[in-house]
Amino acid sequence: MNIIDFVKDAGHKLFNHEEEKQVVEVEKKEALRASKLLQHVKSHNLPYLALEIKVRAFTVVLNGKVATHEDAEKIAIAVGNVENVEKVENNLEVEASVEEPATYHTVVKGDSLSKIAKVVYGDPMKYPVIFEANKPMLTDPDLIYPGQVLRIPAL
Repeated sequence: MNIIDFVKDAGHKLFNHEEEKQVVEVEKKEALRASKLLQHVKSHNLPYLALEIKVRAFTVVLNGKVATHEDAEKIAIAVGNVENVEKVENNLEVEASVEEPATYHTVVKGDSLSKIAKVVYGDPMKYPVIFEANKPMLTDPDLIYPGQVLRIPAL
């Protein structure tokens, strides 16, 4: 199990608060959010063998099976970089993978992928590694925001 912290008030605005106000029961509201998060994962074409998403308040719990650590990590950051998500409990089972799990970086004001690459890898020109590791959630290396959590793969 891996728990990743996110900034609750930053991220993609996926949830319709007006729609949720109409749902009184907490369980139904959480089921609605889980359903929207699953659709969000599918919209990015992120691969998984089995995926169950549960929401408890501001925590998202991922259960199921994926082929690689990369798949598990990308699913976790896709659902975590959504407004009103504070933690992701990643219980995804990795089928068989020899790759090293990635680390994570929370973007702060003034960060750029090249600045992050310089700190992490010692070379700002390695920013494409970070960009590629966060596709398809990132579509432009210049479009990152404070509070966003990024995957930082080992070289």
